[in-house]
Amino acid sequence: MRVGLYPGTFDPVTHGHIDIIRRGCSLVDRLVIGVAINRDKGPMFSLEERVAMVEKECVPLGKERGCEIVVHPFENLLIDCAHDVGAGVIIRGLRAVADFEYEFQMVGMNRAMDDSIETVFLMADAKNQAIASKLVKEIARLGGDVSKFVTPAVETALKARLSK
Repeated sequence: MRVGLYPGTFDPVTHGHIDIIRRGCSLVDRLVIGVAINRDKGPMFSLEERVAMVEKECVPLGKERGCEIVVHPFENLLIDCAHDVGAGVIIRGLRAVADFEYEFQMVGMNRAMDDSIETVFLMADAKNQAIASKLVKEIARLGGDVSKFVTPAVETALKARLSK
């Protein structure tokens, strides 16, 4: 069984993430979506809320695509998470050249720790290249329309969080 790991904070999950997940399903039999705890980023949503959002939006997608999708929270090194879930490939989405520079460094470090795990980059679809969770949260905070960037359920969660 080919197992892939797609890591991120998913705060919140966007159409860009979902596009990479959909396309990643064609590469593996099981796609583990690693939801990073990453306290340093100060997420808007708790780990439990982010896991629930990703499960709601993506597990049915896996069934449609013939790929098992598992959501797995993690706080350790990415390469250790890959070992924990039995992943032979790490899937990363790229939006722009700046993403590549950072990801290139990460691949080098991960390969130094374990060169048996490959990293595959999927370019963001043109309509999703500008989408970043950070910007989606900022647009929502300022009362803008985020419906082009997230699913209706995520939009509702954003509005509910910001109304508190």
